[in-house]
Amino acid sequence: MTARNSLERVIALLDLFSEDRLEWTPEQMMAELGYSRPTLYRYLKTLKEAGFLMPTPSGGYTLGPRVIEMDFLMSRSDALLLKGQPKLDALAGRYPCNALLARWYGSRLLCVASACSASDIQTSYPRGRPMPLARGAISRAIMAFLPRRRLLPAVETNLADLRDIGLGQTTGDILKALRGVRRAGYAIARGEVTPGVVGVAAPVFGGSTTPIAALCITMSRETASRHRIADLGEGIADAARDISEALARQHAFERSSPTEPCPTTVYLRGKA
Repeated sequence: MTARNSLERVIALLDLFSEDRLEWTPEQMMAELGYSRPTLYRYLKTLKEAGFLMPTPSGGYTLGPRVIEMDFLMSRSDALLLKGQPKLDALAGRYPCNALLARWYGSRLLCVASACSASDIQTSYPRGRPMPLARGAISRAIMAFLPRRRLLPAVETNLADLRDIGLGQTTGDILKALRGVRRAGYAIARGEVTPGVVGVAAPVFGGSTTPIAALCITMSRETASRHRIADLGEGIADAARDISEALARQHAFERSSPTEPCPTTVYLRGKA
């Protein structure tokens, strides 16, 4: 067994854990993944000693405290969070809303930061909970800016959901609707993820032409009706553009000075 295969098997083991299934027994893991007992217990021992898994009194395993430790470190090192949180706070101060950043990775959308100033809405997707891939403003804000070679498979995979929300009946119709989002620079969704909630989102780029995240505000339909949607969209797009430009500047700095600590690192060391 190669080192790469071993790593992939460990990751597959961690990927078993989800909101729908928070605890697994070794027998269930073996049945799901097809690992032999000696192989599984070797991985479990390593993950338990590293703190990624912990045993339960019932004989199963759940995720361990090392996950929380790594989340803490990520919140202090991820440039998207560091550059984006001030924008979230500013948007929440400007509108009665829930402002959030959702990172896109692999085939997942995940809320990674938020700020809330609205008392009349509750988000269905707090930080860390995966979001729908084909519903809501966040999804379209990212999909509309994907290169065609990545956009087409995403559309075809999620065609049923995209039809269901009224984006179009054919792939061509949906691509046309997404081109409209791209021209506008932002996406709007009404009640697609949470009933009675309007979402407005714009893409965030990390130094390339492919989005890495989306900046979004959600607010009740009543609150949204008191604002021009175009003004909301342009405001979100401007804030997302500011984050993208800040990330691009940091990326350029790091590439030009690979041996020097980046500004974020200097700041954190100074605070320490």
